[in-house]
Amino acid sequence: GGCGHRCCLGRNNACWALAARRARCYCDSYCERTGDCCQDYHNTCRRATVGCAVGPWGPWSGCSSLCGVGSKARSRQVTIPPRHGGEPCPDLKQRRGCLGEHPTCKKAR
Repeated sequence: GGCGHRCCLGRNNACWALAARRARCYCDSYCERTGDCCQDYHNTCRRATVGCAVGPWGPWSGCSSLCGVGSKARSRQVTIPPRHGGEPCPDLKQRRGCLGEHPTCKKAR
């Protein structure tokens, strides 16, 4: 059986092929622990793995609230997507709390 372009990260019971005598062999990275990898797993999946790469964080957005409690957000982009069971991408968005302090807030009080 061959993995071809079917390489999966972690434990994935749906990531298999038929081996000799119609037995299942696996193309997920967990097969290395269980010893049931397809014969071409190492050549096909391990050499071809490409982990995710991301760019730098962008700037924080303005506070979502002009006056009082709100939130800010920032994001980053994927520069190289993961392939063939490579490391998945980390978080691409972050959020944090903020306090809106627009000049009109004091007048409203």
